[in-house]
Amino acid sequence: MCMKRGLFVSFLCMLMLVSCKNTRTTGDNETLYSGRIKIAVDESFKPIVEEELQVYHALTPEALITPIYCSEVEAMNLFLKDSVRMVIANRRLTEAELSSFHARKFFPESVRMAVSGIALIINKSNPDSLISVNNFRDILTGKIKTWKDLNPKSALGDLLAVFDNPNSGLIHYAIDSICLGEQLAPSLKARKTNEEVIDYVASTPNALGIIGANWIGNAADSTRLSFNERVRVMAVGDAENVTSENTFKPYQAYLALGKYPLTHDVFILINDPKGALPTGFMTFLTGDRGQRIILKSGLVPATQPIRVVNVKDEY
Repeated sequence: MCMKRGLFVSFLCMLMLVSCKNTRTTGDNETLYSGRIKIAVDESFKPIVEEELQVYHALTPEALITPIYCSEVEAMNLFLKDSVRMVIANRRLTEAELSSFHARKFFPESVRMAVSGIALIINKSNPDSLISVNNFRDILTGKIKTWKDLNPKSALGDLLAVFDNPNSGLIHYAIDSICLGEQLAPSLKARKTNEEVIDYVASTPNALGIIGANWIGNAADSTRLSFNERVRVMAVGDAENVTSENTFKPYQAYLALGKYPLTHDVFILINDPKGALPTGFMTFLTGDRGQRIILKSGLVPATQPIRVVNVKDEY
């Protein structure tokens, strides 16, 4: 009898342990400050999100947020399938995406988190460091194919333009905001990550890299007034005839003032009807601590003021 009772108690304990484990996994006991979730992040924001999570996990030890770094297309697919309840991306939800959620009685939000931009990088040996928006558009659409088309004195030959990922948010931004819907040239190439683009440009004299602005900072410079020393960052202007006086590099101040023409917003896309851990992390990202991390990264916080510093650049 005692043996049967002992076996019954052991079996009951095992059921309770399995039940607790399943509750943690499915998020049934999830709160604003505890639980386990996955979020999808456009790979171009990996440096910022890594810093944000490091601080958040230190402040909220009962929460575990696992990021999935992927292309914007992959991130949105996960979001639409309810595989994740939060995405960090270059854009808002579209009307079609909202309609898909509304049909299932979900009401997601697009929350502005930061201001970023596209950075154009070239090999350190390339002297052509100025470019107009129109010329960049012509590169993207295939009208400009060589460096001589930009500068008749150039000896670099074919212009090899490369993006971070074939499904990245940067490509969608380029099509919508730079090319105004016009088709991208088939000659454009894509790597897998922003890091790979930097590596490629650093070793390829005639390359033009197109990456997220938060990847170009010099990690050794806490002021964020210098860039990655492995490559050169181009200055971009709206005027047709560009000079050092009418072009700007993606410094934080020029992003904030809107002087850098390849600027865009960064959004948190969230579908959290229970107001649990995704909402807690969103509150952190848009609050004082989270926004200070964005400020430190070289991008512009969406909800915090910044001090503008004049930059005297060398071209």
